[in-house]
Order: sequence, then C-alpha cells, then structure tokens
Amino acid sequence: MSDVVGTHVRTNRDRWNEISDDYQRFNAPRIRGQAFTGDVAWGLWGLPESELNIFGDVAGLDVLEMGCGGSQWSTALARRGANPVGLDLSERQLQHSLRLQRETGLTFPLVQASAEDVPFADGSFHVVFADHGAFSFADPRHAIPEAARILRNGGLLAFSHISPLYEITVEAGGDRAGRRLARDYFDLRMFADADGLVSANLPYSEWIGLFRSCGLVVEDLLETRPKDDPTLSGRQRADNEWARRWPSECIWRLRKADARASAAARPS
Repeated sequence: MSDVVGTHVRTNRDRWNEISDDYQRFNAPRIRGQAFTGDVAWGLWGLPESELNIFGDVAGLDVLEMGCGGSQWSTALARRGANPVGLDLSERQLQHSLRLQRETGLTFPLVQASAEDVPFADGSFHVVFADHGAFSFADPRHAIPEAARILRNGGLLAFSHISPLYEITVEAGGDRAGRRLARDYFDLRMFADADGLVSANLPYSEWIGLFRSCGLVVEDLLETRPKDDPTLSGRQRADNEWARRWPSECIWRLRKADARASAAARPS
C-alpha cells in the first residue's frame, strides 16, 4: 500500500476484513439477486437502475467499480456487455468477489488498492462508479482527483453516499439520524462511525468545488426518497420515515470535461 494513504485507510481495510463475512451473509439475498439477474439497484433504498438510468448503455465500455465489495454490481454490468474491473481495499471482500465469479461463471479483473491511490494509467476507463463504496470511506480530496485522472475525456463518474444533512443529525459516535442538528456542518471531513469504520463526507459547496477543480461537470444530483413501506417495523420503519421527510443519501452523476474542447471554446 502506498505511503500517500493515511491511517484511516488502514483502519478501514482492517475493519472491512473483520466484518466482511457478516456483511456478505446479511446482504446475500440482495447481492445474489443483483449478480444473477443483472437488475441492480442504487443505494439504501434499492432504487432500480432501470428507473434512474444513471449509466445508460454500458455495452463495450471499460468500467471501474471503486469499492466493489462482493462485486455484484460489476457482475451485473458484465451481463450487460461492459468490461468491468473491481477495486476494493479489503482482501476479504475480494475473496467474496472471487467466490461470486466462480458461482456465476463471469470473470473480470479484481484489484486490491485504496481509492486514494489507484494503480491505473490516466484515461483508463469510460465509467468510474460506486454504490456506497469507496467514496463513503476514502478521503474525497484524494479519491475524486484519482477518479477524474483515470477517466477518459467525456467519461462518467457516478456514486452514491450518505447525505451531508443526514450526517449532521447523527450524534458523534452514533448510528442513527435524529430530528435536530447534532454536529457542525462545516467540519464534515473524515470521522469515526459506530461500526468502527472511518467515514467521509463534505459540505455540498466543497463537493462542487472539488468536482470543478478536477474538471468534472455535475450532470445531476439525486436526493433519493424511499417509497412508504408499511411492512417495515422497528428501526427499519423509523429510518424509512426519516428518509421520506429529509434526504438520507445522494447520487452524483458527473462528466469529465474534454479539456481540449473546453479550451477551444474559450474566447481568445
């Protein structure tokens, strides 16, 4: 692992290695359903890609999943004709990816690396994406420039993560959103969460400034809202009710500007 990464990277790698088996077991129905059918869904609330159309047609495109976990997304995109690569910080998560490849018969490269220091050449991919993957745990001030670097001109960066608004209603060290502001919005950066992981977020203005500095153009920002589900109970019901009133997560859709075209369009 490169020396450029911080202690949060090692903390997250070790913690994901510890919790990977439980995570994969708990989410097995969703993971296997997406991998075997190709019907992927975004975020906490499982909003179908077929409805959101974040990607469009991926046939023939080189795609990098940043924080692939069990690689159900990459597997599903391979079914759609993409050429995926799965990247994850955790070797145990990648072992689950290999198992899924054996079960589905769909194989593609898997790479262990930090999203803050990816081992790919400039302009390697048409699409870089994560569904609550690397961009939820890597320092965005390093991970976003890396994603922009390895994208081709005109390439797509898409990722979901927890809403900054949600983050500032969670008490420090807690794991549930409340109905009052509990933390300083402008101090969002890297912070420990209740699972022993180090999470990442930024104020909206800093996200946008970071994107601009990397030559990324915002095409869309979705603040997802789940459907009302009266079958839920307990904590799941409370989380659903909260997210129907306030945004609990975001999906960014960004395009890497063609620097040559942008320069040509500037007045002399």
